[in-house]
Amino acid sequence: MYIKRMVEKTIEKTSDTFRVLLVTGPRQVGKTTVLRQMCEPKRTYVSLDDPMIRELAVHDPVLFLQRYKPPLLIDEIQYAPQLLPFIKMNVDNSGKNGEYWLTGSQMFHLMKNVSESLAGRVGIIPLLGLSYHEICREKDSGAFIPDKDVLLSKAETTNPLKLNEAFNLIFTGSMPALYVDAKPDREMFFSSYIGTYLQRDVRDLTQVGDELAFLRFLSSVAARTAQEVNYADLAKDTGISAPTAKHWMSILVTSGLVYLIRPYFNNALKRIIKSPKMYFLDTGLCAYLTKWASPETLEAGAMSGAIFETWVVSEIIKSYYNVGKQPPLYFYRDKEQREIDLIIERDNKLYPMEIKKSGSPNRDAIRHFSALHKPGVELGMGGVVCLSENLLPLDKDNWMIPVGLL
Repeated sequence: MYIKRMVEKTIEKTSDTFRVLLVTGPRQVGKTTVLRQMCEPKRTYVSLDDPMIRELAVHDPVLFLQRYKPPLLIDEIQYAPQLLPFIKMNVDNSGKNGEYWLTGSQMFHLMKNVSESLAGRVGIIPLLGLSYHEICREKDSGAFIPDKDVLLSKAETTNPLKLNEAFNLIFTGSMPALYVDAKPDREMFFSSYIGTYLQRDVRDLTQVGDELAFLRFLSSVAARTAQEVNYADLAKDTGISAPTAKHWMSILVTSGLVYLIRPYFNNALKRIIKSPKMYFLDTGLCAYLTKWASPETLEAGAMSGAIFETWVVSEIIKSYYNVGKQPPLYFYRDKEQREIDLIIERDNKLYPMEIKKSGSPNRDAIRHFSALHKPGVELGMGGVVCLSENLLPLDKDNWMIPVGLL
């Protein structure tokens, strides 16, 4: 069963615009599935997971590209970066857009190779797991922005997302394999996922010598999702140095498992904290690593607020990736301990947002929005994303936003 992806229009547009299309992202998020669904039967498919085909691509890329003619979809291109200069020559000679579609799960060295070999010729689309609207088979809602008219229109056709439904989704995560008819056992799926990630992505491509230490580090990051990054604490938990913790964090970010949100800064806002906040991009994997046994225990546990915030942020990130945009997301925290969970910057306006695992947040939730009321800072609509069943105003500038409207 194929779940239609909202990124399909972006893929078509990018393929029409660039000589080469590259879809990147973590393992098992559906990169190959969506491209094969879109290209059959017009495009030849070849996977470099096949050792015989990979051998040919690595040692004789010219012969490989003579054997497999465009339009061509090459899966797991990171296994044969030797192909990239020859793909560049081919597309320069043909002058046609969209002749080569590539996928890559392991981005540590892939992005460097692509930027060097295909600069100006490749359109890159990051892909994450299924969004809430894709799981529910709802129509594309575009990149999220807290706009009153858009939200009022969506509220007319969207059912409220209740607490137990939200935490079932959070606990399951966003991997497409967990939503098909013959879905695997969740525990076995994530156990296998971690094993594959450690062996094929981390050990083979980044020369991380101690896989058990890296797994401890991964679990420590999961336990701190929605918190500011503290490399000293992460290093202490794992038994490694702070520089190693920083390097390993970069591996998690470039492999698409973790997203770092930077603090918002301009000259009008002084005394801010500069450390980024980290978010796991799949809450199911995060819950597995932190050993929660069920949606009910997760919802009642100490991590419930942080993992709810993580899920909301990941949904917003997906909404931007799906339309081919970089998420313009920041957070705010100053030395007076005033905090704003999320700031969306768009068209020179700031949209402040709080995220609360509550059905009825009050005006106290938006009290720190006043930190942004500075000369030279233009504010748009603010909001509190929560588990309310109704879209309601908190005051003239800020609204209570049900999480199902993201």
